[in-house]
Amino acid sequence: MARFSFPDWWRLDESEERRSADNPLSPVTDAQRRDGGPLLALAFGWGFLITGLLAGGALGAGVPLWGDLLWYSLLGNLVNFGIGALVGYIAYRTGCNSALIFRSVYGTAGAYVPVLMVALLTIGWQGIVVGASAQVWTQAPGTALYYALAIFAGLLYTATTLFGVKGLEKVGMPSMVVLVGVGLYAIWLNVDKAGGLAAVQRLSAERAAQSPLTGLQAVNIVVGSWIVGAVVMAEYVRFARTAFVALAIPFVVLVIDQVFLHVVGALGAVVSGSADFTAYMASLSGLTATVGLIGMTLALWTTGDTNLYLPSVQTAALFRRPKRVTIVICGLLGTVLGLGIYAHFLAWIDLLATIVPPIVGPVIAEYYLFRGRPTTLVESPATLNVAAIVALVGGALLAAVNGKAGSPIDVALAPALLGLLASVLLYVLARGVELRVRARAPRPA
Repeated sequence: MARFSFPDWWRLDESEERRSADNPLSPVTDAQRRDGGPLLALAFGWGFLITGLLAGGALGAGVPLWGDLLWYSLLGNLVNFGIGALVGYIAYRTGCNSALIFRSVYGTAGAYVPVLMVALLTIGWQGIVVGASAQVWTQAPGTALYYALAIFAGLLYTATTLFGVKGLEKVGMPSMVVLVGVGLYAIWLNVDKAGGLAAVQRLSAERAAQSPLTGLQAVNIVVGSWIVGAVVMAEYVRFARTAFVALAIPFVVLVIDQVFLHVVGALGAVVSGSADFTAYMASLSGLTATVGLIGMTLALWTTGDTNLYLPSVQTAALFRRPKRVTIVICGLLGTVLGLGIYAHFLAWIDLLATIVPPIVGPVIAEYYLFRGRPTTLVESPATLNVAAIVALVGGALLAAVNGKAGSPIDVALAPALLGLLASVLLYVLARGVELRVRARAPRPA
């Protein structure tokens, strides 16, 4: 048996990484792109996550199910799809992951800002998944058993993510069939338990009246629950061989999956009286509980693997480390966070919805407005694109202060959408000024 060598484990072999199926260091080659069927199955498994159920539970606790909830779910998910489709098409045309795309827009040094922001936020999201894994089995946060199961889950997700995109496909494809069955069964079970659709609607209206959500709050929950996935859609879409698959992936992940999960999660919240879907699962018994726990465990497993894959690829590309190294580091950080961050699920969603969309604003503006269309070129315009940093910070600040007490800004838009639009506009203005100044500057003799 070969002895483990830390220097060899840590050392980057660029040719090996470029030849790997995941290739985090450069645009994927035609040979590294993958068939549409497995990619769409992976997309379904990626989108069929505990986050959609939890977001649905939060919606079900504050808005009536039929009409309002479906409308807010569809609206928020279409916002995320629009962002994911724009980012995904860039990835399809260039073959680049998020870190490479950020580097081409923010600059070789400036890319550290968006990549580290997204990586840290995604690792925090991974922590929520790890905590949910322990919560669904124990319903006893803060106990020794809870911590033990959280650690086990975090290490399990880290270990299986080491197999890369091929491993994700192997977990995602069989999980897809089970998850659809469990979801449909959960819908039937809750409607039957409530006494029919009319009874469900009555319970939903009563529940929502106790702690109502505004439309903006509801849309922000939806957008925040998956905005990071939309922003880093490149990690998976870069493998697509056709434009149809490149656009179908974000549609499956961000619309089909999420609307279905929001309905399932909301029904559980309405019928059980708890917005926490894990508490609803714990209230079941017998065969129903067994089937539900199997489905929930698979959903958490696919969530943990796919969420961990995202920051690992980005940080591997940025810091020039082997992907195995960044998977282990990100996985351990997510496991540690999972010991306590789950209780802050909704606060984390609000944070994501506020500061993540402005990150991708400069990318969309640069590729579609200034470069004309996504290209295969990934050269950086500069070491630091100041206009991109200004747009990111300005968009995030505007989204954060909008509608707050004492703020002069009160725009009737969800923070996620406001921050994105503001960052695009700020980048267009700042980049336009920069290009005009550069064009008027005297050329050296």
